[in-house]
Amino acid sequence: MTEEAGITGPPGEPLRVVPLVEEGAMVAQGAPVARLRDHPETCLVAPMPGRVAHVRLLAGHRLSEIVLFREAGGDRKVHDGGAGAGAIRALMQGAGFWPLLRKRPFGGMPPPGETPAAIVVMAADTRPLAADPRQALEGREEDFGRGLEALVGLTEGPVFVCHEPGPSLIEKGAGGGRVKAVLCGRRHPQGLAGWRIHDLFPARIEAPVWEVHAEDVAGLGELLETGLVPESRLVHVAGPSLRESRLVRTQPGADLRGLTQHVALPGAHMLLSGSPLDGRPAHWLAPRDRQVSAMPRPRPPAKQHWIKAALTRSGLPAPVIPTAALTQAFGAALPATAMVRALTAGDEEAAMSLGVLSLLEDDLALADYILGGEAHLRGLLRGMLERIETELAA
Repeated sequence: MTEEAGITGPPGEPLRVVPLVEEGAMVAQGAPVARLRDHPETCLVAPMPGRVAHVRLLAGHRLSEIVLFREAGGDRKVHDGGAGAGAIRALMQGAGFWPLLRKRPFGGMPPPGETPAAIVVMAADTRPLAADPRQALEGREEDFGRGLEALVGLTEGPVFVCHEPGPSLIEKGAGGGRVKAVLCGRRHPQGLAGWRIHDLFPARIEAPVWEVHAEDVAGLGELLETGLVPESRLVHVAGPSLRESRLVRTQPGADLRGLTQHVALPGAHMLLSGSPLDGRPAHWLAPRDRQVSAMPRPRPPAKQHWIKAALTRSGLPAPVIPTAALTQAFGAALPATAMVRALTAGDEEAAMSLGVLSLLEDDLALADYILGGEAHLRGLLRGMLERIETELAA
């Protein structure tokens, strides 16, 4: 456990919040520290018992961070649950579980009253340096089963559990037969939620699909049984700037510097919350992340004389050449070149017919890497999704 922890919003999701604590106040682990301004029933909770050091908000009551100092031997908040889908939904929102859900299309946490057409539970992760999610479920099989049963009550459709080849994680007939085990490959990006959703149950504007990590499902089962929010999650700390990789249990929102303090190599490096492909420079572990990547700090490119730059730099984007690597970067799930063409041309109709509504930025991180970062597919995808949401989903 790190001595400090930060409560932040998921990357790319500015949260407008109302703080429920003041600086200097003592809080119990699992106690609400802020609620969403637009949806007051949805709360953010303290990841550990501690003292509130800072509450930082940006313009428009957007959350920057709430920083806690750890206090050993602090209390834990016990949440009152209940039977039925409505009571489970209220418990998930009040105990800080709701921000761990992510919806397709468009991303972000689901609206409090939304009913998904299907739910995809990810018990696989093929990102570089990722740990096997099965390790986080060891000894928690009953909690995981209880969490799956709760998710079944939130949708009228199927609940898919995606995992790599190996023993099944679910019992036969679980959830009245609506919980289905699905095998996925070990090659990246086959273990990403977007490609699994595209294969299993493509998201549509009128039929949203939720995704959630398998460890969080086990955490939901623990919450339903004990009323306590889990204190830790399994996180892999790795990267070329470390002497050794570490698989640790730490609190949500952990201080990345504290996790790498004694294993970092000398020299300039940057800490990413997430994988080397789709991670973001950060101070705190992001709400849904289970990786910390320590990477060498890139050197700034040498400046070219303007004449040489004019002669060597093209004013047009580099052409996209169909290759086996590009096809693999799209999970071999759809025509890669056609999707790249639709994104670069801003052709929403063609992109929707190919399945763009099931994808988010991290699903295209490998494709951007294959193309040398010149295509900026993730930015193009986000812009297209925002246009579709404004024009068709409003």
